[in-house]
Order: sequence, then structure tokens, then C-alpha cells
Amino acid sequence: MLNIKAGVNQTVEGAMRLMGILILSILLFVSCQKQNREEALQQFIEQHVAKIKPLEKAAKEAYWEAATTGRQEAYKKSAELELKIRKIYSNPQEFAFLKDLKTSKKIKDPLLKRQLQILYNRYLQNQIDSTLLRQMVELSSKIEEKFSTFRPTLNGKKVTNNEILEILKNETDNARRKAAWEASKQVGRVVADDIIKLVKLRNQAAQKLGFENYHTMSLELSEQRVKQIDRIMWDVAEYTLEPFYNSKRALDQLLAQKYHISVQQLRPWHYHDPFFQETPQVFQVNLDKYYENNDVKEIAVKFFAGIELPVESILAKSDLYERDGKNPHAFCEDFDREGDVRILCNLKNNESWMETLLHELGHAVYDKYNDPSVPYLLREPAHIFTTEGVAMLFGRLSRNPFWMQQVLNLSDEVRQQIEPDLNRYMRLKQLIFARWALVMYNFEKALYKNPDRNLNKLWWKMVQQYQLVTPPENRDEPDWASKIHFAIAPCYYHNYMLGELFASQLHMYITHHIYKTKNWQKVTYVNDPRVGQYLKEKVFKPGKTYPWNQMIEKATGSKLKVDYFASQFLE
Repeated sequence: MLNIKAGVNQTVEGAMRLMGILILSILLFVSCQKQNREEALQQFIEQHVAKIKPLEKAAKEAYWEAATTGRQEAYKKSAELELKIRKIYSNPQEFAFLKDLKTSKKIKDPLLKRQLQILYNRYLQNQIDSTLLRQMVELSSKIEEKFSTFRPTLNGKKVTNNEILEILKNETDNARRKAAWEASKQVGRVVADDIIKLVKLRNQAAQKLGFENYHTMSLELSEQRVKQIDRIMWDVAEYTLEPFYNSKRALDQLLAQKYHISVQQLRPWHYHDPFFQETPQVFQVNLDKYYENNDVKEIAVKFFAGIELPVESILAKSDLYERDGKNPHAFCEDFDREGDVRILCNLKNNESWMETLLHELGHAVYDKYNDPSVPYLLREPAHIFTTEGVAMLFGRLSRNPFWMQQVLNLSDEVRQQIEPDLNRYMRLKQLIFARWALVMYNFEKALYKNPDRNLNKLWWKMVQQYQLVTPPENRDEPDWASKIHFAIAPCYYHNYMLGELFASQLHMYITHHIYKTKNWQKVTYVNDPRVGQYLKEKVFKPGKTYPWNQMIEKATGSKLKVDYFASQFLE
């Protein structure tokens, strides 16, 4: 007689064996698929880097030549190479491949997943019509060439940006100050129409990709959410409102007294800087006199050597001094992510250029001391603003009385004499810059939201709202367009403010955890290799391996917030 129970057991066991084989097969298939996807992505990345790396270096070389010589053919070559790069990122088949991988969520390897995200964002922003892409690149290059080669006319004579700044800093005649300020705005008339046209082209591109406008797209694809940045900038506005109001009132009284006018007569040309983004020299101490007989370059070389972040190889390839045709500003460029890092400056032996040199070298050491084992696509700063933060961390030192004492060999007596004014100066500088950054952020948001509105009027409305500066009477000029960032660094300026927040967060961490003190004013880093080592290990070497807030939390124990900046400069 058939053993029914045994037969049932055998049937169940057979079914279970078959089920086990099936599950194992599925798991092996899924594993194979995952492995194939990750292998395919790795192969894609290797081929992509092989294409993009030499083009990126060639484009930077062409841009460097353009910026250092002003040659039109160099600007043309730079634009052509940028277009080639962007065409690679505009490839629809490659974007579809990356999009499929991203939506599949099958890439589990952390480094591959991170590179996929970076590539996806870069490809997405370039999925636009090739004709439109060419128009944007060529128009942007044309505007930058105009900025670099334009020299304003003052009293019938061509003048440099440095000469205008000198007049605004030192001239006491109100009419001459006004004329110099107006000269600083002349470039606005030259580029305004082109900038508006470029804004519309950028918006057209962004809207084809499903974004409200180019401003929104820029933030989202740089891993920032609009609401997140709005909230941070709102906090900055709230934290700084009352301190700025009180400081500005005191500042206006000093300026009115200096120029023999009433406070009500103060206008933009009385604030020592074309945009009132820098601090007027109203305190007794003249910072420039401490630097004029010193070589700011040599000071910087010794300082960075003392924190074991040597910069000689950077400076050897850099372009440091003013001449005709050269870009009048300053910037840092990493040419290959393998150590070829250079800066452009127009150095003078004064405090402003001491700050700028320290700032640009801050960018440079971030790039120079990366980790070569990190994949090429991740071997760059965690975010634009994190490199700004490091640059600002060092740039602030030029007016720190304790740093000045150490690098300039000042006596205790001299340091104590200048310390109160410098402390007031540093606080005022941060307040002034924060309010200026609010102008830039909010104006640019409005610019991309509606470029056809009366931008000249809107500009002065925001200047008055955030900076408490009285606009010139009956002036209808595109003064906003004289700010180069709208053309060549769009939707970027808020990152300077985030950089200031990050600089304060880094400084407070170094103060509390490396120096183990609460006296942040006296921490200058001079001849302390621990500072360089900390920055290399915690900030530079991770590169873009982590999203910016994750890197900041790993480096400082906290995500980015306004509190450290407030405790340093506002309390």
C-alpha cells in the first residue's frame, strides 16, 4: 500500500528544493545584474574621465591665457573648449544610461553611487538644444571678455580698478568721489543688455529641463534646495538686522563727519567701495601702513609653510601682478586635480591684497592637497562654498591683530594699540558683507524670476532695504550689471555667505578642539602644523566623497548653521 504521508513529505521536500533553487537563481541573477550594472557604470566612468580630463585641462589653459593676456583669440578658444565639454554632457544616450541606473537604485557601492549622482546632475543641466547651448557659451565668453578688457574713463583718462578703489578709499573731495564711483559703474552700460539676454537664454534652458528658472536649477543641481538656502539666508538677515542697524548708524556719523556733510547727504560713493561690500576705513588705525613696507607674497609663503601647507609650487606658476589687458580681479584655478594649481592676482603691498592673497591661496591649498586615491570625479571640494569657507578662514587673518603681530613682528604695545579698532573693524566687515550678500541673493532670484522688470529700480530698492544706503537721485543706470558675478558666476553669490558661516564653524572647531580654548580671537594658526593636518584630513582629502553638509558634520561635529558666525561676530 502506498505510504501517502511519505509521498506528501517527498512532494513538499521536492517543492521546497525547487523553491530554494528558484530563490537562489533569482538572488544570483539579481547579484549578477547588480554586478553588471556596477561594472557598466565603472566602465562608463573610466571612458568618460578619459574624454573629459584632457579637455578640462585644455579649457583651463585657454581661460588662463585669456585672463592673463586679454587676447580675443584666447577667449574664443576658451569658449570653444567649454562648448566641447558641455556637448559631452549633453549626450542624450549617455544621460539616459545614467538616468536608468539612478532610477534603478541598484548601485550600492558608495563611491560609485556618489559619482553617479555627480554625473547625473552635470548631464541633466546640459540636456538642452545644441544651438541654445552654443549661444549661452559664446555670449557668456563675450561678456567676460568685455569685463576683463574694459577700462573706465575718469576725467578723460582711462583708469584701472585699483585706481578707482584708491580714490574711494582716500579722496576727501565729494565731487571727485562721486565721479570715481560713477566711473566704476560704466561697465554696466556696456554689458547690461547682454546679461539680460543671457539670463533669458539660461531660463529657456532650465525651463526645457522642467525647472521654474535657471536660479532654481542651479541650486538644485549643486545639491542645494531653494527652501534650505532661503532659510539660511533668512536666518542671516534676522541675526544681522539689529547689529547692522546700530553699526551702520555709528558708521554714517563718522563718514558724514569725515566728508563735512550731514548723514542725510550720504550716498553710495561715500562708502569706500563701489558696492559697499567692504568696510570703509573710518577707524583710527590705517591697516595699509603695516603692510606697505612688507612683501605680502613672502608673508603668505612663510605662513602657509608654518602650517605645513606649502605654496611655493603654486606661486611659481601663478600670475601675481597688474598689467594692461590682464583680468583686474583675482581667482584660483585647479588645472588637472593632480597638483597643477595656480592663482591670479594684481598684488599691491596693502591689507586688501594681503587678504586677497591669503584667500586665493586658501582655495589653492584645498585643491593642491587633495587625496590622489579619490576618484577623479570626486577629487574636488565638497561644494563651491566649502572652498570659499577655507579661503575666508585664511583671508580673515590679514586684519587679526594677533596674526599681524606674529607675521609683521609688531610689539605688544603696537598690537594693543590697534586691537580695539581691528576688533570693531572685523565685526563691521562681517556685518557689511552679510547685508551685501542678501542684496545679491535676493536680487538674483528676482532677476531670473522676471528679467523684464525694471531692474535698475529693483536694484536700488534692495540696496536701500538691506544695506540702508540712500540711492542717488534721479539715477536710471544698470548699476547692478557692473557686478561681474551676474555674468560669469551666476547664482553663486550666496555661497560666499555660506562660506563665511563655514569659516566660522571651522575656526570655532579648531579653537575648541585643537587649541582647547574659548579665546577664539587669539587663535592665529601661525607655525602650528596641527591646523594644516586637520584641514587636509577632514576637509581637503574627502573631496566630494560626501554631500557638503555630511562632510561638514564629519569635520566639525555639526551641520552648517549660523550660530558659530553669530557667536564670533554678532554677540
